Amino acid sequence: MEKLSNGVRDHCLISDYISPSAPAPLKQPFVIGVAGGTASGKTTVCNMIMSQLHDQRVVLVNQDSFYHSLSEEKLKKVHEYNFDHPDAFNTEVLLSCMEKLRSGQPVNIPSYDFKIHQSIESSSPVNPGDVIILEGILVLHDPRVRDLMNMKIFVDTDADVRLSRRIQRDTVQRGRNIQNVLEQYTKFVKPSFDEFIQPSMKYADIIIPRGGDNDVAIDLIVQHIRTKLCQHNLCKIYSNIFIISSTFQIKGMHTLIRDINTTKHDFVFYADRLIRLVVEHGLGHLPFTEKQITTPTGSVYTGVDFCKRLCGVSVIRSGESMENALRACCNGIKIGKILIHRENNDGRQLIYEKLPKDISSRHVFLLDPVLASGYSAVKAITLLLSKGVPESHIIFLNLIAAPQGIHALCKKFPMLKIVTSEIDASLNEDSRVIPGMGEFADRYFGTNNINSKVSTLSANLKLS
Repeated sequence: MEKLSNGVRDHCLISDYISPSAPAPLKQPFVIGVAGGTASGKTTVCNMIMSQLHDQRVVLVNQDSFYHSLSEEKLKKVHEYNFDHPDAFNTEVLLSCMEKLRSGQPVNIPSYDFKIHQSIESSSPVNPGDVIILEGILVLHDPRVRDLMNMKIFVDTDADVRLSRRIQRDTVQRGRNIQNVLEQYTKFVKPSFDEFIQPSMKYADIIIPRGGDNDVAIDLIVQHIRTKLCQHNLCKIYSNIFIISSTFQIKGMHTLIRDINTTKHDFVFYADRLIRLVVEHGLGHLPFTEKQITTPTGSVYTGVDFCKRLCGVSVIRSGESMENALRACCNGIKIGKILIHRENNDGRQLIYEKLPKDISSRHVFLLDPVLASGYSAVKAITLLLSKGVPESHIIFLNLIAAPQGIHALCKKFPMLKIVTSEIDASLNEDSRVIPGMGEFADRYFGTNNINSKVSTLSANLKLS
């Protein structure tokens, strides 16, 4: 029952269903589906993505390789055959090949000859990679194929542009005459686009207008892919890391709070929005019991009743920025405070703590917007454990996390849950998160000098 409490999650959160004692899950590649109408520029987009992901092992699989071979009877009426219909593809073979690649096995991809409409004997051996790009007009149509993907892209190009490209491609590369190309387009290609391909756009995570001509969109997508790759790899390793589902709305808020030119007012506004999302997601990981209630219509509704014994613990100062969101979600919640002093890059000293006396019987939300090296978090969690809080009762909430901090916490505290909105690339030589967002507390509270920091600190050393 508890597994159902987490609601809709990011693709990598499947690992939540693996017990901490289970073997590490098999490392699977990051699968990207690229769909779009005929001659929309899908291959160009794929090539541009591949060229920018040169440091990854990228495999390109084309749906066109999985066309059914036409029988002699169908070849006689080839102009009556709809190559843009889902039934034209051998989806079972496609699924088999993709499953093998995802499990780390090499496969032989069929080779299809468009001039004779047959799969020829020679196949193309393909080795598994870190990233698999599956490209084709209908790769988003079949739910079984969509379920293999970590990211879904639709290339949206004007119909007239697509038609002109198809005429050029089919006459030059596939040896067809222009009259047959136009007849096929009118009879099969356009109706199939309207019936099968365009409706699949609704399943896309990202839509690229103008295809390969949209350099800005490609650059943004590659940045997004790199971020998701980092998250994806860590989520495959650890079952206790949870990342809120990424959207361009969330990406936009991250862009604003990370921008050095963002004003304090805007920084606080968008940081608060992100913090609220993280807190709400964290609440979804609390245990619950089934509960039946009666609605105003007299109907019985079967729902859930969440755990009531909660508290928050903020790591002074930046963790205090998350308190209001927690209070807004949990009316009357108790909040304790911990002050940890950074002595050097790898040393931490506990300066102050004030926690609820009955904290050992509560589920604890540990609040700190930035997880960097993890040293401060380890100190805070160790303190909570010494107060009798079970490790599995601690949920650590933050906005951004560095891989080094995640490794440090997940290895030391496998029962701890970490909820974050984005995983950054790394740490610099000063153990600051890169790309990061600077000194979070200074930007949030507007304290850029030591005197204002001391006064703020003095005012906040109390139990809420």
